[in-house]
Amino acid sequence: MQVPPARLRLRRDVTACDTADGMVLLDEHTGRYWQLNDTGACVLRALLHGTAPGDIAAGLAATHDVRQERAAADIDALVAQLAAARLTEGTPAT
Repeated sequence: MQVPPARLRLRRDVTACDTADGMVLLDEHTGRYWQLNDTGACVLRALLHGTAPGDIAAGLAATHDVRQERAAADIDALVAQLAAARLTEGTPAT
C-alpha cells in the first residue's frame, strides 16, 4: 500500500502572521522574514489547507485579469521559492 505524500505545510520553526496587505513568514531558526503580498498570502493559505494548485489557478483566472496558465506558473514558482528558502515541507495537493 502506498502512502500519499504529506500535503504542503510550514516547517515547524516558521511562523506566519497576517498583515494588512498580505502575510509575513518568520524563520525562527535564521531570524529571516519573508513577505507575501495579498495574492501570495491567499495562495499559500489555500495550499496549506490542501487546495490543489490547479484549482487555485482556476480561481485566480476567474477573479483576476490573469490567464490560468500564468497563474499556475506563478503558483509553481511560489511553491519552489518557499521550498528553496526552507519555509515549507511536503508537497501541494494534486
